[in-house]
Parts: sequence; structure tokens; C-alpha cells
Amino acid sequence: MKVAVASGKGGTGKTTVAISLELVAGSGTRLLDCDVEEPNAHLFLKPKITHREPVTVLVPAVDATRCSACGECGRFCRFNAIVSFKTEPLLFPELCHACGGCARVCPTQAITEVPREIGVLEEGRAGNVDFLHGILNVGEAMSPPVIRAVKEYKWPKDVARRGTIGLQLIDAPPGTSCPVIAAVRDVDLVLLVTEPTPFGLHDLTLAVETMRELGLGMGVILNRAGSGDQRVQQYCRSEKVALLAELPDDRRVAEAYSRGVPVVEAVPEMRTRFEELLSSAREHAEKEDANHVHV
Repeated sequence: MKVAVASGKGGTGKTTVAISLELVAGSGTRLLDCDVEEPNAHLFLKPKITHREPVTVLVPAVDATRCSACGECGRFCRFNAIVSFKTEPLLFPELCHACGGCARVCPTQAITEVPREIGVLEEGRAGNVDFLHGILNVGEAMSPPVIRAVKEYKWPKDVARRGTIGLQLIDAPPGTSCPVIAAVRDVDLVLLVTEPTPFGLHDLTLAVETMRELGLGMGVILNRAGSGDQRVQQYCRSEKVALLAELPDDRRVAEAYSRGVPVVEAVPEMRTRFEELLSSAREHAEKEDANHVHV
């Protein structure tokens, strides 16, 4: 089962939930940290990194001896990553979406595609959990290629020999923009973590609408319950969105987080709550799968 843990806004406890679910799930699990602009799951799991590899995208390179300065490449590109003013084209690789269209429309075949490194993948193991995260290079504008590389990663044979993966958890980026879409595609269930505040409710509504547009099953986790009002619960009832868990506002949780200690290890009773949440998520995923079409 593939489960993405997402949130309409940052700071709701998304990573805390993802790590806790992974730890209570036990052996045969994987955690993919797809929040590649600021991955932090490794700070809590402390995995032993055993493999690193770069993430590259293909960007254009121009052979000036063959270029006729016709401008077809610039007219094709909708992102202004290549521009021609009746001269050899100017390249802006950081804007390139690696579609390859400029090379295909070039009448003189002056454009080829070359790899450009935009990030790195790091794979390892923390206890009985297989771990993988992506890290976007500083200054890069687009994270979806790195997120897709995380999800499409070819695990080494020794990892594959450990048997069938029972649970794959994806720690998604916050928000509802392109990085989130890249992270949640093709999952069985999206867990939306929110908080009982006006900002939390506002961004939860955006996240719910996004998942509905994608045709994905979802459930809500209300973190720091009791510290705000009841509007999130009312919203879930009115929109018929399953509220799978209400995690209490507990200072011990915040203190453990600040020390980089997983909640289920620092606060024993929280382990039971997350075990119940995992069970509810599995049951809910089975129900939602019959009612949603993955896109």
C-alpha cells in the first residue's frame, strides 16, 4: 500500500505523522521523503546512507556552427528557456522543463540535449525501515523532477530480496502546487494533516479540493487537537471527508520533536494512537479504492 502524508500548509506535523506511522508499521516498510526542498525525516530516523546518485535533467546545447538563427526553438519554448534574436540562441537552463521540443523543431539539428545535475538521491536504512530522500540543489527552481526520481528509484537487489513491501509512505511537500501533485500521484491514500486554526482549515479546504480533482482517496488527521476550535471537525462532516484521527496537543511531543526524537519513542501512549491510525488508514484505503479512479 502506498500512502502519501500531505498538508495544505507547512508546520502542521506532516513529517511527525509520516515517521510515526512508518515506525509502528515495522519491517517491510519504506519511507520516501519527497519534500526535496527541505527534507527532514532523516533527522529523526537517522538512517545509515549506503548509496548516493545525482538527479539530472536534459537541457539544450547549441552547436553554433550548425545554427541558422531561425528562431524556431525560441518560438516553441513556452518557458523562455531558450531565446533567439536572429543570433545564436541564449540558454537559460534553470527555466528548462526538459521537454526536448526545441531539439525536435530545430531544422538544422543544431540542438542536442545534455544532462544537467539538479539534485541528489540518498538511500539507506534505519532499523528495519528502508529510507530514501531527494535533495534539490540550492538555487534550483523546479523540484518535481527530483520528486519523480525519488518515486521511480530502482532499489538495489539486496533491498528487493527483503521481500514484498507492505507499506510505502511518502512524506509530501506542503501546499497544493506542482511538487505536491508529483508526490501524491498513483498513491492508494492521501493523509491530510491539519491543525485547528483558521489557517489550517483554509489550507485544508484547498488540499481536499486538489485531491478530489486528482481522484485520490483521502482522510484527515487533526494534529494538536484541543488547542483551537471545532471548525475542522465541522468541515469534515459537511464535506463527508473521513476524520481518521485527532492527535492531542501535548507539550511532550513538541519537546521530543525539538530533540529530533520520534514521537512514538518519546511518548509511549502515542504509539497506540498511531497503531490505531495505521489500522484505520488501511481500512479506509480499501473503501476509497472502490470509489476513486487514479490519474
